Amino acid sequence: MAPRISLEQWQALVAVVEAGGYAQAAEQLHKTQSTISYAVQKIERNLDVRVFRIEGRKAILTDEGRVLYRRGRSLVEEANRIERAARSLADGWEAELRVAMDAIFPTWLMLDCMATFSASHPDTRVELYETVLDGTNELLLEGRVDLAITSLVPPGFLGDALMQVRSIAVAAPSHPLHQLGRPPTLDDLRAHRHVLIRDSGLQRSRTPAWQGAEQRWTVSHKATSIRAVCHGAGFAWFAEEIIRDELARGELLPLPLAEGAERWGTLYMVYPDAFAVGPGARQFGDLIRDGVAGCPSQLVGEAL
Repeated sequence: MAPRISLEQWQALVAVVEAGGYAQAAEQLHKTQSTISYAVQKIERNLDVRVFRIEGRKAILTDEGRVLYRRGRSLVEEANRIERAARSLADGWEAELRVAMDAIFPTWLMLDCMATFSASHPDTRVELYETVLDGTNELLLEGRVDLAITSLVPPGFLGDALMQVRSIAVAAPSHPLHQLGRPPTLDDLRAHRHVLIRDSGLQRSRTPAWQGAEQRWTVSHKATSIRAVCHGAGFAWFAEEIIRDELARGELLPLPLAEGAERWGTLYMVYPDAFAVGPGARQFGDLIRDGVAGCPSQLVGEAL
């Protein structure tokens, strides 16, 4: 039986829900508001369900509407995935490569991989998303990247273990925690400022591993957090590979904590659709694996 609802009509419904209204959906899809309204009405009429109910001046999804929205969104996303796969097959090579990198991955290693890739394929644009915690997985779930490096593989995806993660607690040499004459305890940490990186995801369902300090600075980028700690503003957990220059220059010193001085985790490489990986994304992934294999310590981490 032929579907009674077209893909364009499902797209209109999804846009109304996600954009927040008919006018916003029309602007997003470059159509008239009456076209969007007609598409939703046709879904209701052909399926004999009520998608929205009016409360004041707002259109609210009904229970049936929420089900249709979820199914319709999946249908639209799958159609987009099919088209992307077809374009990759037709072109033979991606015109643009979109990569999500969790902040726990060392920037220098990613830049090396990008330079090597671009030397062989200068016409392929590379767009790098530097993310924290849930930010990486949101890009995967929204289908906005071709490759992601994440510390937690989201449901419905498969990831290959890429490298072990080691984070160490550090502070500037002049920080009071280095002047105690004994290993600092968690109680000592609670009396000082903790520098953290903000979750770049919109949902922010995950929290840093330790939030015992009342005094906190939360910044948006790991480079800012490193500079803050080097300036004596507080303490943090960083990767040895990420702060190797600061450690070598003596700008940062490891804190010999009585407990919790180091943390371990795992980074994973994830392709959004393993059956439609373009040749560029595949080669870029291989470069990352080779780079990790050649890393002397293979120890990376993040500010938490």
